[in-house]
Amino acid sequence: MNHRDTENAETEFSTLSPENWPFDLGFLPSSAYMVGGAVRDALLGRRRDYLDLDFVIPETAVKVARKIATHYKAGFVLLDPQRQIARVVFPDATADFAQQEGDSLETDLRRRDFTMNAIAYNPHTKELIDPLQGYTDLKQNLIRMVSPANLQDDPLRLLRAYRQAAQLNFTIQPETRSVIREMATLLGTVAAERVRVELGYLLNSPSGIPWLTAAWEDGLINIWLSHATEKSFLQLVALDSAVTTLVNVFPQLTREFSQAIRDTIKTPWLSLAKLACLVTNDPILAEAELQKLSYSRAEIKAVTTILKLLPQLCLQQELANQMSLREQYFLFREAGKAFPIVAVSALANGISIEVISPLINRYLNPDDQVAHPIPLITGNDLMTALNLNPSPKLGELLIEIQIARIEGKIFSVEEAIALATHLLINS
Repeated sequence: MNHRDTENAETEFSTLSPENWPFDLGFLPSSAYMVGGAVRDALLGRRRDYLDLDFVIPETAVKVARKIATHYKAGFVLLDPQRQIARVVFPDATADFAQQEGDSLETDLRRRDFTMNAIAYNPHTKELIDPLQGYTDLKQNLIRMVSPANLQDDPLRLLRAYRQAAQLNFTIQPETRSVIREMATLLGTVAAERVRVELGYLLNSPSGIPWLTAAWEDGLINIWLSHATEKSFLQLVALDSAVTTLVNVFPQLTREFSQAIRDTIKTPWLSLAKLACLVTNDPILAEAELQKLSYSRAEIKAVTTILKLLPQLCLQQELANQMSLREQYFLFREAGKAFPIVAVSALANGISIEVISPLINRYLNPDDQVAHPIPLITGNDLMTALNLNPSPKLGELLIEIQIARIEGKIFSVEEAIALATHLLINS
């Protein structure tokens, strides 16, 4: 077991000093060690706005966590009763407390995935424990497995190697990558939710595409996304290029691409455009693929919206004519908030910026009646004026009224009612 000198460790770990924690060091027993990503990132000089701390304690880990949560009125979650792992959630930090696996800290560290994550730090003594030379690998920007058996114990670690390579700008040691290739099929045994999270990191990482491609080449991606091909990954590169082109012309789209699709679903819109490159072009089959990966209905709808609308835009490119106002109205109606990723996907698929730009200008103008229609008349108004009952026909009338308005054929409520009357008589 290697101990690095206290003075150097103290300097390197200043960002993880207990003074910056959301709880007092006194709550931790002297035998507690900080482990995992927080230690790794501190050694790399990577700063975190949100602290994500992991501790290993020889015994009573859950009891320690519960005591801290109670004292600070923080959230408490028992993550794994059998392995005695608990989480304490603070406003700006999360701290996990795990019972030590095995009869020593070194035994625990030797059960981890990669050497860079098998380094421990004692905040009481400022002692650094590095039995597997993880710090050496960190200096070489190298991801090295602890052992093949550890990867086999949790096959998600196979994909996690590529995700961490993308996030840290590291490479995977050749022997480790060879073992991952041999074990690739084991990823199919992992819960879909866990695989989806790792894919999400790769799709959202600025350096994710090369490593996502590498994961596909090594047999990891096609287990879950069986329609992905070499063309799919070339499409991802084209998509990144299209994003650069569009944000240079329309800087407002930068926020649109990076924004989460919902407050409760943190997936950025652009990640879903990338995901659309990896599924089949058939929206129905794509929906089934994404359901298998436990994507939410909102995420699936965004991807399938791209797949549904791209052929329509491709047709306009082939016909070399401008979309009618009616066609544009239905395009925006179908796209909704997904329009920016539909636009960038279209550009990545070879549709010219001359075709896309007028539509983007409409979308970016909140007063544009084609992209952001404000009803001239409501369904209740029509029912009252024409003595109608609620029905699908009512919705059809409202759509025709809106289209007539954007085409400059009607301008007032009275004209809207007259048009509805005419449509009813002639239907």
